[in-house]
Order: sequence, then C-alpha cells, then structure tokens
Amino acid sequence: MAERREGDGAVNDQIKLGRPVLLQGNEAMVEGALAAGCSFFAGYPITPATEISEAMSVKLPALGGTFIQMEDEIASMGAVIGASLAGAKSMTATSGPGFSLMQENLGFACVAEVPCVVVNVMRGGPSTGLPTNVSQGDVMQARWGTHGDHPIIVLAVSTTRDCFDITVKAFNLAEKYRTPVVILSDEVVAHTREKISLPHPGEIEVIDRIRPNMPPDWYIPYEDNSRGVPPMGIFGDGYRYHVTGLIHDVRGFPTQRRDEIVPFVNRIFRKINQYFFDILMVKEELTDDADHLVVAYGSVARSARRAVREARERGVKAGLIQLITLWPFPRQIMEPYLRRVKAVLVPELNMGQVSREVKRINQGMTRVETLNRIDGTLITPDEILVRLIKM
Repeated sequence: MAERREGDGAVNDQIKLGRPVLLQGNEAMVEGALAAGCSFFAGYPITPATEISEAMSVKLPALGGTFIQMEDEIASMGAVIGASLAGAKSMTATSGPGFSLMQENLGFACVAEVPCVVVNVMRGGPSTGLPTNVSQGDVMQARWGTHGDHPIIVLAVSTTRDCFDITVKAFNLAEKYRTPVVILSDEVVAHTREKISLPHPGEIEVIDRIRPNMPPDWYIPYEDNSRGVPPMGIFGDGYRYHVTGLIHDVRGFPTQRRDEIVPFVNRIFRKINQYFFDILMVKEELTDDADHLVVAYGSVARSARRAVREARERGVKAGLIQLITLWPFPRQIMEPYLRRVKAVLVPELNMGQVSREVKRINQGMTRVETLNRIDGTLITPDEILVRLIKM
C-alpha cells in the first residue's frame, strides 16, 4: 500500500493507520483495495455503491493510481480487464443493474484468466427495483450470471471490518488464481458506520500474480502446471500474446480441437477446486455444542449473531455459521454440521437462494427451514430469535 504522508489531505483527511476510525462499509472497501495494491478503478455511479467510486476518484490519483468514470458498466468492466492485462491490480464497483450489464465481460475475464475484483452492493430488484433498499437477490447471478461452464469466486461481507479484510483477500485470490473475484455487499453493510483500526502495511498479506521467469520468446501464456495457474505476462514488458474470449490453445489462439478444449476447461476448474482449503471461508460462533444452526451472510448475519446469543440466554443451544465464501459453496464445512444438528435456519433477503444450496447438500440429514424477506428491509434479530425458539 502506498504510504500516506502528513499533508495528503486528499487521502480521507489523513486516516491514521493503527488508530480507530469511523468508516462506513463502502469506505472500508476502498481502504482494503488500496491496502491490497489496487492501482486502477473504472466504474459508473450507482446507488448504493456510489461512495466507492467517489472515494476512489480522490484517493487513487493521490497515491499514483488511475481512476476513470466510464460511460456505463459494460465499458467499466472492459477497462478493468484491459488494465489488469497491462499489469494493474484493477477493480470496479456497482449494484444489481450494473452487475447485469457486466456479465458478458465478466465471462471474458473468466475465459481469458484475467485477475480483477468486482464489487456488487446489492439492492432490491429485479430491474430498477428498490434502489435505496437492502436485498440479497444477486447470489445466484454472481455464480451463474455469465454464460457457459466457468468457475468463479464470490465472497460476502457482513461488517465494516469485513469490508476491509475481505477486499484484501479478494485481490489476493484474484492474483493467486488468475480469476475474477466478486464481492457481494448490500445496502445495509455499505452504509453502516463502525469503528475499526486499519492495520499498517506490514501487517497485511499482499499477494501479486506470478510473472514468467523465462525470456519472452519462450513464454507459453496458457501452459498447464501443477497449480493450474500459468504465469501471467504483462503487456508492455515484451510478453506479447493473444487474448480472446474464444476457447483457446496454450498460446491463446482459438481452437476447435477436442484435445485442447477439454484440458483447458478442466484446468480452469482445477485451479479453483484443488485449493478449496484456501478459498472456502466461514466464521463460526457458538457452534461446538449447537443443536440449532443459523446459516447467514451479509447484513443478515449481523441480526443472526445477536439472535443466536439471545437464544443461548433462553436455553436454546443455537450457533451461527456466517458464510464468507458463497461460491464455491463451502460444502466441506457445512456437511459435518448438517449431520449433527437438529435443525438449520437460513434467513436471507430473497426468496431463497443460499437455502437452496443448503438443501441440496443436506439430502435429508436434518431439517432445513427458511426465513425470507423481500420488502427491502432487514430481517431483525427478534424475527430470527422467534423462529429459533419455535424450532
């Protein structure tokens, strides 16, 4: 992260690293991106994600980076891809309608293996929907919105501290596995202000993409290896190669050969599947002896945390799993709990998206109940508590 100096008034009134500061979730995401080394941002303003663009427009140029307001979200995603190919850690931020527009270029980033971070601050939908109200309706779109068979990493934030930490993690995963990473926030998390202390740069793990260590003439841009992640040559450094949205061979050129298509698709899945241990993240609270389990994410996890604690005070052995990684879905972490607990409650601000995944892997091991809200308001701790007591 670039050093913040006294007198850098453009950098959020000189945030003092290591000291408590009051930030909203969107602002903490900006700080996390800068800490991870983000040097390029392209976006288009949209509620409730606009504060990310606003802060980036001031802070990124002050630290030597580049901010561009594009004409729309399609162009924003294209600019992010181009900047990453040129060596920049790049990012964009949007909400549901803009996220829909980004899907084709997001698919391009998947097939071309371009690392980047896409923030979607979810709001009510479909279409223009409820622009200023909270929702969690984009979970399935984040996984399946772009067409074709492709792996993708999707992370969810719940607190202001999450917004900082998970943004750093998103950049690290994008760089490590040469893949787009989507962060799902929501209106409540984005606009909730909390006191956090930002760590010093030396306290943060920052991962950069692996560069080729051979001469440019010897470089094979999509060659397989044990990690399934080829080194990434940077345009402008002499490593010239073909980039296309078509399925391609190891040199990046379009192919129709089965012996090249199948290994390529298998590799881009393998590079994610074999590193589940690094990618799958949850937070567990009071789960060791829990009879009843709440599975929640985003702003709803905040309500769930309080409900679980109050349930304990009333004699209900409740526990919470806050999902951070939504995709790949953390099946390996969930299954042992499903075998042990009496019932699971999945509260979420949609008609039931993550609950479908829980039911899919449950296979009758326990009872799974849902608590859904679609009116643009948050599920309260009392609502979750009442359900836990009834269960």
